[in-house]
Amino acid sequence: MHAWQARLRAADRLVRLLAVSCIQGWREFRLTVLNRIKPDPGAPLVLSELALGILDRLVPDPAGHSRSAGTLSRYLIKIARLVGFAVRTMGPPPGSIVMWRGLGRLSDIAGGARWTSMMWEIGSRFLGGGRGDRPG
Repeated sequence: MHAWQARLRAADRLVRLLAVSCIQGWREFRLTVLNRIKPDPGAPLVLSELALGILDRLVPDPAGHSRSAGTLSRYLIKIARLVGFAVRTMGPPPGSIVMWRGLGRLSDIAGGARWTSMMWEIGSRFLGGGRGDRPG
């Protein structure tokens, strides 16, 4: 979302939106450059455990690609595939715009997962259920 599309009525809201956009842009740039310089570091060094779990559940690995399990380049492809990036055998890695959109989508999904987990905990306490009843 562009700042002028947000139609925020207060300056402090606009400042917060721009701050979050700057953080997301820096993160996207760092991931893209790191993938170009050294694509094989472990993804847990850069992505959270929640993000790795979400990507593993939502974006299946292509058949025969277990060799690159756990690498940063594999997870960046998964982030790009969240927004429709077509993986080609000889194609280039995802660019900055695709990564920006993919990280935004991943952030939205992670926020939903955190909210769902929190609501589940509150419901379990209120109804007296245990954690063993939790789905998925």
